[in-house]
Amino acid sequence: MKNSERWLPTKFEFRNGKLRHSRKTQYVKIESRLVVDSVAKLYEKYLPVYAKDNLLDLGCGNVPLYGLYSSISPDPTCVDWGSSQHENIHLDVEADLSKPLEFNDNTFNTVILSDVLEHIPEPEKLIKEVYRILKKDGRLIMNVPFYYWLHEQPHDFYRYTNFALERFSINAGFTIELLETTGGAPEILADIIAKNIASIPFLGGLLARFIQSTVGFIVNTKWGRRISKKTSKNFPLGYFMVTQKN
Repeated sequence: MKNSERWLPTKFEFRNGKLRHSRKTQYVKIESRLVVDSVAKLYEKYLPVYAKDNLLDLGCGNVPLYGLYSSISPDPTCVDWGSSQHENIHLDVEADLSKPLEFNDNTFNTVILSDVLEHIPEPEKLIKEVYRILKKDGRLIMNVPFYYWLHEQPHDFYRYTNFALERFSINAGFTIELLETTGGAPEILADIIAKNIASIPFLGGLLARFIQSTVGFIVNTKWGRRISKKTSKNFPLGYFMVTQKN
């Protein structure tokens, strides 16, 4: 990764030993904090379990997960669109992710694809490319949104069910090791309400913060986790998936 010594936390930061949303609104808006936290928890839980060195962060943006995986892969390869909306000093390779990747077969042990697949016009082609460049037993670790607003327009093309993710992966040759939702109905409702009231003058930001923090507290209780998990089957906030190359 270029300029690793200049890396600073952006989307995610560690607070009290936990990976959470950044409090800097230029990276995470108040109304998006709950969604970011739901994704952060799963990366914090599973990345140390499944990731190995020789890691490719594909569609890396400002490399927000580097603080989590730097101890696993101190010198990752970072790739993103050359025309990405994210200003980036860490890119090793600029690439059009909708085209074949300029890496040899069987190159990487781990590929991360975080909040990327919804921006790819032909997602199955990218999944097959990831399979090609992974070594045997290498893993793809990824997340995608489902109930989530349009973002980075006009480059926001799809929302995927678990069935679509399974199909893409199996057709490419992967074995699915893990497929979990990132949240359910409580998180979705909090996200929709917060995003729609945040722009109200004076009180919007405060109300959005209150809703996010209140629902965040509730879904971290035993009762709240149960509701979130039960509703996530039909109302998934998003998905987190780990697949392995056979």
